[in-house]
Amino acid sequence: MAVPKVCGIETEYAVLLRGTADANPVLASSMLINAYVEHRKVGWDFDDESPGRDARGFGRDGSQPPEIETHLVNTVLTNGARYYVDHAHPEYSTPECADALELVGADKAGERILARSMQASRRLLGPGEEIVVYKNNSDGKGNSYGCHENYLVARQVPFVSLVRNLLPWFVSRQVFTGAGKVGTENGASPVDYQISARADFFEEEVGLETTLKRPLVNTRDEPHADPQKYRRLHVIVGDANLCEVATFLKVGTTAIVLAMIEDDFIDKDLSIIGPVHAVRTVSHDPTCRATLELVDGGSCTAVELQWEFLRLAQKYADETGLEECGGEGVGGDVLKRWEAVLTQLERDPMGLDGQLDWVTKLSLLEAYQSRDGLAWDDPKLALLDLQYHDVRPERSLYERLVRAGKVERLVDETDVITAMTEPPGRTRAYFRGMCLARWPDSVVAANWDSIILDVGSDPLRRIPMMEPLKGSRAYVEKLFDECTTPAELVERLAS
Repeated sequence: MAVPKVCGIETEYAVLLRGTADANPVLASSMLINAYVEHRKVGWDFDDESPGRDARGFGRDGSQPPEIETHLVNTVLTNGARYYVDHAHPEYSTPECADALELVGADKAGERILARSMQASRRLLGPGEEIVVYKNNSDGKGNSYGCHENYLVARQVPFVSLVRNLLPWFVSRQVFTGAGKVGTENGASPVDYQISARADFFEEEVGLETTLKRPLVNTRDEPHADPQKYRRLHVIVGDANLCEVATFLKVGTTAIVLAMIEDDFIDKDLSIIGPVHAVRTVSHDPTCRATLELVDGGSCTAVELQWEFLRLAQKYADETGLEECGGEGVGGDVLKRWEAVLTQLERDPMGLDGQLDWVTKLSLLEAYQSRDGLAWDDPKLALLDLQYHDVRPERSLYERLVRAGKVERLVDETDVITAMTEPPGRTRAYFRGMCLARWPDSVVAANWDSIILDVGSDPLRRIPMMEPLKGSRAYVEKLFDECTTPAELVERLAS
C-alpha cells in the first residue's frame, strides 16, 4: 500500500549584492541569513548526510557533504524549516508537510522570510549597497539553480518502476508547472518564449547529479527517515513557482501519481521516446500542441498524456481513495483543479492567466510588448522576466498582479505569516519547531530525522525522529505542555 505523501520543497534563490565591487554571492547569502536569525543560530547536524548514495544500489566515493558545505551558514527555524547557504545561493527548505495545500503555505512563507531577510540585511551593508533576491531558475548566462521537491515513498517499490512511470510524467507535467522564460539557454534551439525555465538544463534520463548532467529522475537515496521502510524521492526537474495554483498542482498531482505507482495501479505503458529531447519539445511550444512519440508506436501531446494520467487518478480515487494524498478534501480538490486546468489548456492556455506562472508571465510580457513595441529579443523583456521573480514585494511584477487581484490565491496571507514562525502540526516538523521555540539555547543541532539537546549534563542527547508523521501535534502537544525543561522532555520520551 502507498505510504502517506509527506512532502517538502527546497528552493535555491538567486542572490545579487549591488553597490559594491566585491559582489561575492556566498558572502551575500551568509549576510542575508545571519541578518534574519541574528542572535540565535541552531547548527545543522551533518552526521546522517549521504548525498552520494544511489538508489540503483551503489554509492559514490566521498559521499559525505563537502567540507566547505559544513562550514557555511546553516540554521533551523522555529517553523521547522532549514535556511542555509547552499554553495553560492541562499536556500530555503520547507518543513515537512502533510499535503499539497499545507506545502503551498509553507513555500509561500519561505518567500516572506527571504523578503524580510533582505530588509534585515540593510543594517549590515554600507551606503548604496543592497542584497536582492529572486525566486527564479537561471541567470541568463548559462547557469541554472533548482527548486527541488521531496516525497515520502515506500522502500518496497522497485526504483525501475518509479523511473518507467515518472519519465513521461515529468516531461508532460510542465504544461502546468512551468514558470515561463524568455528565450533559451544551454545550447537549445532558439525560441521567443518557453513554458519551463529549467527544461534546457536537463541532459540525462536518470542519474545522481543535481548540478551537472542533470537527470530527469534523480537517484539520490537519502531517505531522512527509516531506510528500511521509506525512500525520499528527490525531484529536481521542477521550476520555482510563484503562482499558488501551480505549486498546488505540481505537488498534489505528483503525490497521487506516486501513490498509484506504489499500489501498482498504472496498468499501461505511457513511456515516450527520447524523454530528454521531449522535455525541450514540450517547453518550447506554448501552444501545447507539440507531439511526443510513444514507445508503443503512437504519438500524443503533453496535455493528452496528462489526460491519461488524470483518468487513471480518477479511477484510483474511486477504487482506492486518496487517504495518503491529502484525503478526499485536498486530494479531491487536486483532481478537480487538474481536470479544469487540462480542459482550459486544450481550449486556450491563456485562459489560465493568474493560475499558472508561465501563462501569467506570458500575458504580462505580451502587454508590455504591445504597449512599448518590444521585440522578443529586446533586453527589456528579459529584465521584465526577471522582475516577475523579484522577492521584494514593492518591486515584484508578480506581487503587483496579486495586489491588483489578478492572481488566484489558495492560502490566506495571515496563515502564510503564521507559517513563518510556527511549524505544520501533522508531521515531525512540529516537534522540531516546538523544541526550538521553547528551548532555543538547549538545541545544539538538528537535521530532518533527529535533534540534539543539551539537557544540562553530559552527554548531549540525540532524539531520533525516523517516522515523519510522528512528533506531530497530536503526538506531542500534551508532552510539551507537561515538560518545563529539555531534561524533563528527554526523560519522558525515554519512559
